[in-house]
Amino acid sequence: MKKAIAILVSIFCFGILGQDSYAQSYDEPTCISREQDGSMTLRVWGEGRNRADAKEQAKKNAVYAVIFNGVLKGNNDYNMRPIVTEVNARERYQEYFDIFFMDGGEYLKYVSLADKRSGSSKKIRGSYQIRYCLTVRVLVPELRMRLREDGILKN
Repeated sequence: MKKAIAILVSIFCFGILGQDSYAQSYDEPTCISREQDGSMTLRVWGEGRNRADAKEQAKKNAVYAVIFNGVLKGNNDYNMRPIVTEVNARERYQEYFDIFFMDGGEYLKYVSLADKRSGSSKKIRGSYQIRYCLTVRVLVPELRMRLREDGILKN
């Protein structure tokens, strides 16, 4: 009986430790550089059932962070406040952003893989999901202009 309890405790502890290191590998977007045209190169993580889903989610996460959260990690010289600073803007314009962020949606026009270098991608396989790290460039000025034209930004 003591052996069974010891085995269960060790499995539980290894499970928690494994999940903890897995969870720590996921990070918020990190700024690598900012280009002369105002675009930002970010390292972002995405999660999905397969590699393609995880990569698409990483691109969505990059654009979402630039619009709503801002980018605060990475090179401190390039920290950026969110484009949309209005409180509850995501909920207020939910229909617009649901369409904007749908799979294969408009957000893809503002993400580029131009800065991708060999060895810059990382993949972590979990039991049900794959987490994938990408280096992407977000075209911030074009995105800001689009949100102004669509009436999301006032100014």
